[in-house]
Amino acid sequence: MAKFDPAQYVREVRQEVGRVTWPSRKETLITTGLVLALSAVAAVFFLVVDQIIAFAMRWLFGVGA
Repeated sequence: MAKFDPAQYVREVRQEVGRVTWPSRKETLITTGLVLALSAVAAVFFLVVDQIIAFAMRWLFGVGA
């Protein structure tokens, strides 16, 4: 079994990080905005669906607040 060399590990990690293509500040802000906007849209969608289901339950069975 190969012996673990911490110094070699750190060198390999630094080399790999150098190969990474990092997003620009603009790309990061745009994707963050999209995530927040789509999360808000999903929240509103599920709120509406929940209200429709609650209304249907009250109408059909007369239960629910």
